Amino acid sequence: MIKVEWQEKRQLVKVSSMYYHDGLTQAQIAQKLGVSRPVISKLLQRAKDEGIVKIYIKDESVHTVELERQLEQYFGLSDAVIVPNNGLSEEMAKREVGQAGASYISNNIKDVKSIGISWGETLAHLVQEYPYERREDVTVVPLEGGMGVKQVQIHANQLANELAKKLQSTCTYLYAPAIVETEELKERLMGMEDVQTVLEIGRNVDVALIGIGNPYANSTLMRLGYIQEHDLTQLREVGTIGDIGFRFFDENGAPINDSLNTKVIGITLAEFQKIKKVIAVVEGQHKVESILGALKGKFIDVLITDELTASAIIKKMTI
Repeated sequence: MIKVEWQEKRQLVKVSSMYYHDGLTQAQIAQKLGVSRPVISKLLQRAKDEGIVKIYIKDESVHTVELERQLEQYFGLSDAVIVPNNGLSEEMAKREVGQAGASYISNNIKDVKSIGISWGETLAHLVQEYPYERREDVTVVPLEGGMGVKQVQIHANQLANELAKKLQSTCTYLYAPAIVETEELKERLMGMEDVQTVLEIGRNVDVALIGIGNPYANSTLMRLGYIQEHDLTQLREVGTIGDIGFRFFDENGAPINDSLNTKVIGITLAEFQKIKKVIAVVEGQHKVESILGALKGKFIDVLITDELTASAIIKKMTI
């Protein structure tokens, strides 16, 4: 550190006090002292360099902002949004993450013409919290099939429809189940022109909204009956750690080519990687390993999650 003579130090303290304590602008200080504004700017920087001025940010958001920066740096994300948990229940945290996702999308779709949406409870909260806007030029597209009578409110078709209503825009529908019984049936359905058209639009959306699943813990796939106990055994054997849109991957993000994968009607993990911006909206510490796998697989550009989950991810990366 360069030694500062007392006259210089006095000037630095005086300028800093006028700026930080009195709230004067650099231009106002310059006018009072009879110097140019750049001189004041340099003096303020010098005061920080010499340790005369130390800036502390006192806010509960500091920790979450730091987590965001770490996630962005570790995984090359274009953005991360971390929601404070503050003792929230799991359901409330899921709602807060959905709300954060809704706010993020609303503020970042200025030039977006097409939005792809997957399925799941957190995405359902996002759509529910989304504000009503007039974006008639946007098309919302389901990224995989979804038919049946169980929890239809979280199926991709339903979410696409509801989000389109919020945007006062249009949506497409993928009239097919997410997972069919046989490969032969899948091929027949994939051969239908309407199904081909919707999937092709989905592969080329500007933005994709996805959830991330853990098939073993608190699994929505299990609750909906998409997978059974024998499927879990098989998924463990091949190293499955999570899924995106019913497409399974391992701890390094490598796709799992199991028998279930051959019966899915929806876009593939390789196709997700080619979408311009993929935004993952996900809550829950039980999904930490699944999120890590998705991050390592480079499927995600933006991650929106809760503080406890983000902290657990960072902890695993620094062990």
